[in-house]
Amino acid sequence: MSKIKFAVIGQGHIGKRHAEMIRRNPETELVAVCDILPKEKLELTGIKEKYYSSADELLKSHPEVEVINICTPNGLHAEHSLKVLDANKHVVIEKPMALHRQDCEQILSKALQKHKQVFCVMQNRYSPPSAWLKKIIEEKIIGDVFMVQLNCYWNRDDRYYKKGNWKGTQTLDGGTLFTQFSHWIDLLYWMFGDITEIQAKFADFNHASLTEFEDSGFVNFRFVNGGMGCINYSTAVWDKNLESSITIVGSKGSVKVGGQYMDKVEYCHIKDYGMPILKETAPANDYGAYKGSANNHNFVIENVVDSIKGRQTITTNALEGMKVVDIIERIYSYRKPNRKS
Repeated sequence: MSKIKFAVIGQGHIGKRHAEMIRRNPETELVAVCDILPKEKLELTGIKEKYYSSADELLKSHPEVEVINICTPNGLHAEHSLKVLDANKHVVIEKPMALHRQDCEQILSKALQKHKQVFCVMQNRYSPPSAWLKKIIEEKIIGDVFMVQLNCYWNRDDRYYKKGNWKGTQTLDGGTLFTQFSHWIDLLYWMFGDITEIQAKFADFNHASLTEFEDSGFVNFRFVNGGMGCINYSTAVWDKNLESSITIVGSKGSVKVGGQYMDKVEYCHIKDYGMPILKETAPANDYGAYKGSANNHNFVIENVVDSIKGRQTITTNALEGMKVVDIIERIYSYRKPNRKS
């Protein structure tokens, strides 16, 4: 069987991860990569693929490429995705899909017009504890959902926010919920559905000289499907990540999944239910000075291949990717101009 040909736009930390997962998959071929920085500066001197400094040049040079992965700064996702779709190629978009719902709508419209698929990267859905939570909620094993608490307490300091970089800017980064915690908001939406009656407070404790937005927030809401929830988050934690956890109280029991990356079942007490043995969670993406979510990008690439070849449906489709952006935008509508609120 012929291999599906890929290219990757953006060769920062996550772009390199995408490229490596494509290289490792026996059904895919990485044809080219692209970044505005020279490959020597990105320590990519040993790569065999074609290297370009512009997305336009890559698209023009490789009509044979079928799928292009967008791993550029958040604020460029929409622009690059639309270019890829205009070139009649499938697109894989790193989180978040875009920074505005209206941009997501344009991507979705263009994909329908071009008859191409849009894959949104939300790899934490592949984590064994996440899949287990989805099952006990969907099958009503935990009963009706009463309360959900999501806690995300991470460290991002001057080791992460470099002067002159896109991270920390409003136009290219967008905010902590987009860059650090959109994975967890995706899990909330995936498991419990949409939210309403949002209330939110924000503060900037440690990042006044580093970012153009808040580093911490409290958000509470009701789920459209019933029950209420809250998100408590911060990147002001000193030195290293503290936790990413979710606690669920239902009519038939309660559970808590914790650890730094929501990777450990810490509590499970459900009526007439025995906790199964789960597969081990993949380690976090390690970027040296800091760590991110679970390294499940191999499953993302496998899903792209399976979907294109008609063996499986998309794990996170464009509508779901757009919904995550919509939820974050609605939460951020409560931000005041003064970040010290």
